[in-house]
Amino acid sequence: MADDFDIGKIDEVIHGRVRLGIMAYLVAAEVGDFTTLRDKLETTDGTLSVHLRKLEDAGFIAIEKSFVNRRPLTQARLTPGGEKAFRAYLDAIGKLAGLA
Repeated sequence: MADDFDIGKIDEVIHGRVRLGIMAYLVAAEVGDFTTLRDKLETTDGTLSVHLRKLEDAGFIAIEKSFVNRRPLTQARLTPGGEKAFRAYLDAIGKLAGLA
């Protein structure tokens, strides 16, 4: 319905292609390591790092850094606020498209 059309409800932090991909992957997988995210999203290390930082700064994801066999391991997971924001984003997109 046209009354539900509110472009202002689209979260700009989530809306970018790579950030949307990160959020979608993490909502399904719960946790994603840097290499898997990079490969699934077909992006570069630098680009992924920038987008992870933006989501982390917004409080949407938590980053954990550790070492496995002396190799760095970076893992990301959605925060409760990130999951709520992602669901609100999907709801807003659905309303814009007339699907909700």
